[in-house]
Amino acid sequence: MQKWKTVQTEYVYKTPFGNLRKDTCELPNGIVINDYYVNEYVEWVNAIVITKEKELVLVEQYRHAANEFFVEIPAGKIEENESYEEGILREVQEETGFTSLEMPILLGEFMVNPATQTNKIRTYLIQEAFHAFEQDLDDTEEVTVKLVNFENMENLIRENKITTQLFTASAYYMAKAYLKR
Repeated sequence: MQKWKTVQTEYVYKTPFGNLRKDTCELPNGIVINDYYVNEYVEWVNAIVITKEKELVLVEQYRHAANEFFVEIPAGKIEENESYEEGILREVQEETGFTSLEMPILLGEFMVNPATQTNKIRTYLIQEAFHAFEQDLDDTEEVTVKLVNFENMENLIRENKITTQLFTASAYYMAKAYLKR
C-alpha cells in the first residue's frame, strides 16, 4: 500500500474556527481526484470529570448543526503556549466551575475523522473534582452543568435518555474500563 500524492492544494476559506482546503490527489493506481476537501481544525481536548461523590460532571448546550441540545463532557481547544493538561483543566473550570487537585489522566489520543479532518482529540479522566469557581463562559456560550451518577451514565447512553455525541459515549466507556483496572 502507498500514500496518495498531493498534486495541488488551494484554500477555499480560512477562519479562526478552521480552514477548508481543496486538494488534487493522485492515487497509487494513477487515478486523480480533483476535488478532495479537507477540513483543517485545531486539536482539542475533552474529559470525563468525576466528583468526590462519584458524580459525572456534564454540560448541556445547543449544537446548531444538529439543531438540538446535547449533554456532553467538557471539551475545547487548547490555547497558545498551553499544555493539553492545562487546557483541559481550564476548559473544565470555565465551562463548569469544577476543578481537581489531581492531574488529568490521558485515556487516549484519536483522530476525529481522518478521511476529511486533520485534528486529533485527547481524552482525559479527571478524578476527585469539586466545585470551586463560577462559570466563565464566552459570549457565544450558554452551558448548563449537570451532575449524573457515574454508574447511571451507561443506562442514559444505552437507553437514549440523553442526547449526546460519540466523544462523550466513547470517553465514558474508556474511563469505566480504566477505573475497573
